[in-house]
Amino acid sequence: MQAKEVKMYSDYKSPFAYLAFDPAFELEQRYNIRLRWIPFQLRIKGKGERSLYSEHKARYSYLDARRWAKPRGLVIRGPLKVYDTTPALIGGLFAEQQGRLLDYSRKVYELFFKRELEADEADAVANVIANLGMSADAYRKYLSGEGAVAYQRAQDEAANDHVFGVPLFIFDNEPFWGHDRIPVLENRLTESGLRIV
Repeated sequence: MQAKEVKMYSDYKSPFAYLAFDPAFELEQRYNIRLRWIPFQLRIKGKGERSLYSEHKARYSYLDARRWAKPRGLVIRGPLKVYDTTPALIGGLFAEQQGRLLDYSRKVYELFFKRELEADEADAVANVIANLGMSADAYRKYLSGEGAVAYQRAQDEAANDHVFGVPLFIFDNEPFWGHDRIPVLENRLTESGLRIV
């Protein structure tokens, strides 16, 4: 039986997308699925643009993310500004073409949440790519050409799928939002007869 597609919309500035990344790809080992990573740019308001209640929610969200991250040995520090992660997300598309999406994404998440990567700077992303043994020059060319087109296609697909946050999984047109919904998604995959025995 052909593997069924599960979409995963993701953004490197989301701590919850970070928490979901490896567990989501591990689903491919237990279910007859192909997980398709799709970059999605979260639109986040910066400090001073949010209400006081939104400020409280943002602080709580990072506290909660750290609770989930600590047992896994992941470091999550809240970023000091709001990032347009387009260069990093296009870097993910580039790495995927090289068969290196997992390595690249793990490194970007790790560095970003340790505050060691400016995910909105093409040169910083190119440095990550080079350190992983891929071509920084090829990335730069991809960023302004084919990658920009692929990235826009992903944003258009997200609009058609009514994506509003990440991580957001879609299986058979049914959305599952949040890293903590992975068990619910697993139940749905099991009900669909996709568990590998």
